[in-house]
Amino acid sequence: MRGLTLHQLRCFDAVVRKGGFQAAASALNRTHPAVYSAVKALENQLGVTLFDRSGYRVALTEEGQSFHIRGRMVLNELETLQRSATQLAMGEETALSVVIGDLCPLHETLGLLRRFSELCPNTQLDLRFEALTGPSERLLDNDANLILHHIDKSDPRLEFIDLCAVRIIPVAAPGFLAFAVTDDITPEQMRLYTQCLIRDTAHHLPKQSYYVIEGARHWTVSDQLMKKEIILQGMGWGHLPTFLIEQELGEGRLIPITGKHLPGGSVELVAARLRSRPHGPIAGRFWRFIEDQAPSFVRIAD
Repeated sequence: MRGLTLHQLRCFDAVVRKGGFQAAASALNRTHPAVYSAVKALENQLGVTLFDRSGYRVALTEEGQSFHIRGRMVLNELETLQRSATQLAMGEETALSVVIGDLCPLHETLGLLRRFSELCPNTQLDLRFEALTGPSERLLDNDANLILHHIDKSDPRLEFIDLCAVRIIPVAAPGFLAFAVTDDITPEQMRLYTQCLIRDTAHHLPKQSYYVIEGARHWTVSDQLMKKEIILQGMGWGHLPTFLIEQELGEGRLIPITGKHLPGGSVELVAARLRSRPHGPIAGRFWRFIEDQAPSFVRIAD
């Protein structure tokens, strides 16, 4: 195996992941002949055939499958080593970008950020507020060091720290509905009434919608506070986090319209970051700080 190179391993891995030499060449920004030659040289040095080229698409041989598993381990270790080297070379960051999702309880969230800022006064926190799919898009686009939002916890690209659960219920102002409020209210009945929704701030990821009554008239707003005010004014109804409307519910200025057909729901808020992104010393300290603070973060789940 004298002469085996990382370039050969990367080309081989790209052909496996992309399903062909041309696709691998495009992903690596190389020419098709360059990728093909690298893989062929690798096969010659190993003395085994890694790909079956007899079909329309190349396929791994049994030996190729075994070699790819071990080769992927080497590449993973190299990527980890490169990230570690990058982190060692980074000085203390002067700024961190943090995206706060629309369902975060602002009092607790900003309190958490304030306490960290007091520990690292020389690092500026660049705060952005995004809704629905927006925070995840900012993170995956490398536009944020960290987000405070709900995520797909099965996504292997992300690591996260659990913070709290948020209960979300449908509400309306007293007298908004022309019928009595019971637990049998159906979506068909609510289709006659204007529903207030949050605007998704994502630009290119598929936009998400929650609890939408198809066919109903909609108000679309940018944040939960505006949504709450519209519902209080009797301009529409909608789903709101319970932490935001505790006082209004207690005073009777909002009434819950939950039932078996409109049960509401809950989301789990987390702090999340990309596994593959190099994290400097302040970003690492921030992550450890959140881990330490997470157990005392106010639990809002009903």
